Amino acid sequence: MTTEVDHNTQRGITRLCIQCGLFLLQHGAESALVDELSSRLGRALGMDSVEIAISPNAIVLSTIKDGQCITSTRKNADRGINMHVVTEIQHIVIMAEHKLLDARDVAKRFTQIKPLRYPRWLVVMIVGLSCACFCKLNNGGWDGAFVTLCASTIAMYIRQVLTHRAMHPQINFCITAFAATTVSGLLLRVPAFSQTSTVAMAASVLLLVPGFPLINAVADMFKGHINTGLARWAIASLLTLATCVGVVMAMTVWGLRGWV
Repeated sequence: MTTEVDHNTQRGITRLCIQCGLFLLQHGAESALVDELSSRLGRALGMDSVEIAISPNAIVLSTIKDGQCITSTRKNADRGINMHVVTEIQHIVIMAEHKLLDARDVAKRFTQIKPLRYPRWLVVMIVGLSCACFCKLNNGGWDGAFVTLCASTIAMYIRQVLTHRAMHPQINFCITAFAATTVSGLLLRVPAFSQTSTVAMAASVLLLVPGFPLINAVADMFKGHINTGLARWAIASLLTLATCVGVVMAMTVWGLRGWV
């Protein structure tokens, strides 16, 4: 009877550990952090050892207790970068290590995790301002910053609408880049902006730079998670290629002058 109870307890802890890893992987954490926090949670809840294998599309995790091994597998689905979820998971693991939470408390905390989402209008506004600031800092002038602000704000709104409608990421980036380049390029044709630097066109598509996936890809490869790192690198490269296609399409269709 005791063995059965221990087996059920270990199985429950195994599910918590793999759920922890899945939360992290789905919301943009690097593979080393996924491995570390999942293992720490298992050991904090009484396991002797936790072994985890991470791939771009799945997680395989095993817990070992008194020589008894239980393995579980979960499929990974990207839910977008959200550091709020990663931070919440870290807090839960630390509390479990300090014996402030048991397995039941951890499971309850996991069900209460909800990704923090900023209002869409706020994201659009801040992204537009950040792109405009980049233009100004790169000698684009105030007029160039205004052009960038208009183009990047419209592009970010389009990107959000397409994302909300579950548009494929590569198509989303291509259409958004086309819109940003079109708006900025056509504004530069207006007599009032005839002397404006074409830095404004380049700055208007900065919202599509996949910086976080590229950083994670390099971090994964440096820390030994080659497969996951290469997969993230490939995805980021495809997004960059889609952005370039959108920019070139807009410049070709409207006959826009190139970036200087």
